Amino acid sequence: MADHFEVLRTDESTAARRGRLRTRHGVVETPIFMPVGTQATVKSLTPAQIRETGAEIILSNTYHLALRPGSKLIRRFGGLHRFMGWDGPILTDSGGFQVFSLAKLRRITDEGVSFQSHLDGRRVFLGPREVMELQMDFGSDIAMVIDECPPYPCERPEVERAVARSTRWARACLDIAREAGFLASGHHVFGIVQGSTFADLRQRAAEALCEMDFPGYAIGGVAVGEGEPEMLQQVGATVPHLPVDRPRYTMGLGTPPQMLKMIGLGVDMFDCVLPTRLARNGAAFTPDGVVNLRNERFREVNRPLVPGFDNYTCRNFSIGYLRHLVMAGEILGCTLLTLHNVSFYLDLIHQARRHIEAGDFAAWSRGWIDRYEAGDYSVE
Repeated sequence: MADHFEVLRTDESTAARRGRLRTRHGVVETPIFMPVGTQATVKSLTPAQIRETGAEIILSNTYHLALRPGSKLIRRFGGLHRFMGWDGPILTDSGGFQVFSLAKLRRITDEGVSFQSHLDGRRVFLGPREVMELQMDFGSDIAMVIDECPPYPCERPEVERAVARSTRWARACLDIAREAGFLASGHHVFGIVQGSTFADLRQRAAEALCEMDFPGYAIGGVAVGEGEPEMLQQVGATVPHLPVDRPRYTMGLGTPPQMLKMIGLGVDMFDCVLPTRLARNGAAFTPDGVVNLRNERFREVNRPLVPGFDNYTCRNFSIGYLRHLVMAGEILGCTLLTLHNVSFYLDLIHQARRHIEAGDFAAWSRGWIDRYEAGDYSVE
């Protein structure tokens, strides 16, 4: 059993599990949702406000921080935690997703990825050594390996090449981290399973990574264009090939129902931009689905978004006021809705933990998903 992660309880009806992950900057209870702080900030929130949402760990992005302000400056400021004023754990994505999303600006070789910066056009190279040195400069609690995420749809030969290349890069990243003493000093490095929609390739990738003995494992290359049934199928096909004594992280998703479904498949960790992105566009999460506050029907509603929900936004402000802020383009609207949405995600995760512990996760999650997907939000 790994000394940094323990499974405290498993659900009898599903693969859901309640765990605990130890990092240099604190213990993370799992399942967990990680608010996304790409540029060393969760947009519109202070670190104190992030803490108020119930967040235990946040995510930042290696690619973006490497371009601006640069890892050496962050290191001179004492590392990413001191730079951004967050004293909890931080996971840094390696930039592998940008290999996928910035396809027109990059060139992939067996050595790594050459980018044209989306900021100023300069050439940037990220290989295993560069990615690990950047994350070591940051002082990341959890550093991700660099990988190649094939697009969807994709032919099998291309996926096979991407899996082989990602496997070589993963081994190089782990070797570099070990040689530098990064793992010995309590930092973690997670491998990433690729394979697109080919379950046998995902199994091959997972088994190769498991032989390397990573502190944790991520499922990458999902929610990149395929539908939800296919995405869940690939997550479900991957999890059984990952060690039971290591955390499992599905990268870059999802909606609240998707998180509950993946918890039921045995996933422990999630990140997603939806709570912050939808907040900036005037939308809020509720147990009855997402509501768009630009809708005229909310103009005179004098009650909280979710009555009885104990977060700063719902304790203090009416729907009518929040809609006013959205329509006026006031920055406070972004802050209050982001607080609400991130709190909503974390509260859902906390509920999931309690129901795994209570032994009724399957029935509770089915009921919760049914209500959410019915979308019957009423202000009467």
